[in-house]
Amino acid sequence: MTAELVRGQNHPLPGNRLEIRVSVGKPIVAGATLCDDQGKVRGTEWVAHPGAPTLPGLEVPKQAAADHRLAVDLDAVPDAVHQVNVLLSLPVGVGGPVRFGALAAPFVAVTGLDGTEVASYTITDLDAESAVVALEIYRRQGAWKVRAVGQGYAGGLADMLVDQGLPQARELAGTINEAVAQGLARSVAAPPPRPPDEARVRAGTQGNGTPLADGASPSVQPSADGPSNTAPADAPSTGGPVNYSHPGRQTTAPPPPAPTAPPAAPGQPAQPVAGDATGWSMDERLYNQVWGMFEDLARTVSAYRSAVDFADSRMEQELDRALSDPRSRIGGAGDTAREAAQAKHADLVDQARAALDRDLAQLTAESDVVEPALPPAYASWDNPVWHGYRAPFEIPMALRLGDLSLAETPDLRIPMLVRLPLERGLWIDSGRSAADSLADADEVRRRAMESAVAHAARLLAVYPAREFAVHVIDPAGSATGALAPLVASGVLDEPPASGAAGVSAVLARLTQRVDLVQMAVRGGAADSLPPDLDTAEQLLIVNDFPHGFDDRAVTQLRYLADEGPAVGVHLMLVADREDAAGYGPLLDPLWRSLLRLTPVPDDHLADPWVGHAWTYEPPAAPAGSRVLEDVLAKVAEARRTRGR
Repeated sequence: MTAELVRGQNHPLPGNRLEIRVSVGKPIVAGATLCDDQGKVRGTEWVAHPGAPTLPGLEVPKQAAADHRLAVDLDAVPDAVHQVNVLLSLPVGVGGPVRFGALAAPFVAVTGLDGTEVASYTITDLDAESAVVALEIYRRQGAWKVRAVGQGYAGGLADMLVDQGLPQARELAGTINEAVAQGLARSVAAPPPRPPDEARVRAGTQGNGTPLADGASPSVQPSADGPSNTAPADAPSTGGPVNYSHPGRQTTAPPPPAPTAPPAAPGQPAQPVAGDATGWSMDERLYNQVWGMFEDLARTVSAYRSAVDFADSRMEQELDRALSDPRSRIGGAGDTAREAAQAKHADLVDQARAALDRDLAQLTAESDVVEPALPPAYASWDNPVWHGYRAPFEIPMALRLGDLSLAETPDLRIPMLVRLPLERGLWIDSGRSAADSLADADEVRRRAMESAVAHAARLLAVYPAREFAVHVIDPAGSATGALAPLVASGVLDEPPASGAAGVSAVLARLTQRVDLVQMAVRGGAADSLPPDLDTAEQLLIVNDFPHGFDDRAVTQLRYLADEGPAVGVHLMLVADREDAAGYGPLLDPLWRSLLRLTPVPDDHLADPWVGHAWTYEPPAAPAGSRVLEDVLAKVAEARRTRGR
């Protein structure tokens, strides 16, 4: 099973002969560096690049391309090598994009020689960077692992090589850029580029340009350590596409949080405060604080598990030593040694548990303060903030997709926040693998659709009234009950599409929209779109896929999943993957492009650092509550009064 990594997450490698595949959609340069045990590149002979593509155990492409394959044989690298970095950079001086923010998010996959995918990583949140360390393959205790890095450099290839300790970094960067330019001059022109993120076309006001991974995606996705991969944004231009970057998001360092609580007494933990994080606004501070809580919980549970593992290992060693002599097994010596080892084990575990309980108490106190202060976009459906809901006039920074928890702390839930606009579609898994606790398959499908409706309702609620539209495809009409809140409130511009004709019509309309916006963006004519084109963000909910889809419809759906997010068309798929097994590997890219969520609590999300199995809990309104219907009614009213 492929591990879908997020920044900072590592994964063991099953073998030492690998292939690394890179896909961006626009010609880029792929290379690699060899590093010693200090993480330093000792010389230019440790850098594989288009001008010198072959090193012992390593071979990289000889020129820039939209897709790359790098060959790695870890058994053949020098003994002094402890780390292999996979580097990506944009060609210089060839008239192409000068920053990764203008491209689709790079996708990197590590495969075996038979093509079996071991791990993959989609590098998100790049902006002004023109070079990035995508992956690192490193040696740890005799075994090799891969880690998703995603560290970008606005200063380009030279700055990246300087950061890796190469003395001749700038000279080598110039040599690489010259070799790439010569290669491109001899190559066939690349396909048209994907539209840049900042050229999302939207009506009226500006918007912003994403677990944790599911192999998290969320993005859901914080950085474990190291410098941020953000850099100063490009200066605004006087022509061309409008820059739709988030008006409230700054690129300079935000101010530190202002103290709002008295200092703690000596020896006592500090009193938690909502918004106790850096940020330019309270929403940004709360967003950063929530991810800080996630990181703290991951670290403290990791420390506890490591301590317990150490205690188990120590007890086993002591018992082995005590009982290795046959004479100690006679009489009470063996029992005494066993009791002493067990007592030490219990003492170590108790100490670790005490430290865990102390940290959890502090995190729980912080959660109790932060949850009531969250804005609607971050708040759970039982938060009182929804009772005073009013349609917003600006797009928020992020959206809550559910809650995350660990086995040691089932009652402490951390909000799962992803950045807006969504950079990946969502897949609500209605299969039995995601809901083994439910015996009725129909109940699983019903809950999956209700979860999709809850996500759609939140998206409608947090976007300005004229900035988001929802379309529904329900080929067999099996989701009528679950869709009732959306249909009855009037937030849908048209009834859910059913039958083959309905499926075809909706897909054709949204595919045409993507094509038109892409052409307008590429031609620098965003103001020349047809006057009847709806330029709001679009969400397509598809129920019970692939029922009702012919081959053409499947191709259109894949196209929307790949190209739609860059121009404001998003996909939410409610499906059981087993139902689409007949398509074989054809749909593998589709499933991989979507963030998998489940309609019931399920521990399928991977930790960004040490591999915890996080339990995802979907958002749900309290039993008997009409908060969902009330919020949708206010959204519908705002859409009417604001002219939509």
